[in-house]
Amino acid sequence: MASLAAISGHLDDFLRTADIPDYGGALNGLQVQNRGEVRKVAAAVDLSRRTIAGAARDGADLLLVHHGAFWGGAQPIRGPQYERLRLLFEHDIAVYSSHLPLDLHADLGNNVLLARELDLRPTGGFARHEAIMIGVRGESDLETEVLAARVAEFARAHGSAVRTTPLDGGRRTRRWAICTGAGASSETIREAAAADIDTLIVGEGPHHTAVEAPEAGIVIIYAGHYATETLGVRALAEHTAARFDVPWTFIDAPTGL
Repeated sequence: MASLAAISGHLDDFLRTADIPDYGGALNGLQVQNRGEVRKVAAAVDLSRRTIAGAARDGADLLLVHHGAFWGGAQPIRGPQYERLRLLFEHDIAVYSSHLPLDLHADLGNNVLLARELDLRPTGGFARHEAIMIGVRGESDLETEVLAARVAEFARAHGSAVRTTPLDGGRRTRRWAICTGAGASSETIREAAAADIDTLIVGEGPHHTAVEAPEAGIVIIYAGHYATETLGVRALAEHTAARFDVPWTFIDAPTGL
């Protein structure tokens, strides 16, 4: 058993929660407290009734998530929002959420871990948000079709399917970048083009990115928003469990995206 205050304090420091700018709805850190003790940690990509019920079923009293409770901003505590909170309070489950601080973490971040899964070695940052870089980039010399096959294998293992923008046979990837989740945007395409990046690996992106990328000479590999963001919360839960000597579990709740 461990103290919730000790765990949340450690995570705040470890993830540099107070120092990383993020979107307002992220509300990084301890979002919901419990009675103060943690016997088991659960990890999930999203806070939802499914993941809360899974944490309760597995006997966890701390749920680590990437997407927390307040993405929609301030809203009345009724309907789905009430049901989530009711389940949390009924089972005395605390919630700790980490969005961009987890995305960009140098050891346990979604981006660096996805690069490792794909046997790519980052040499720099990518996807600027204010003063920080969320993603990673690097150099290689391999056929883009081979890289896309690696991404597809990863995605299948996490319940997702890969899509790519038009890809010519024999094309080689020499400069790549990764931004997990909703990583494809007009901004990331412009940033990639300015850095001579030829292949961009993301979770998902709007339709217009698949129009803009080929005109910029960039292939985008869309690996699935959910799939690309399972890595960080798993690693964070494993880290927390080892440091505080408590068991952990992962609540798999794919969104289809």
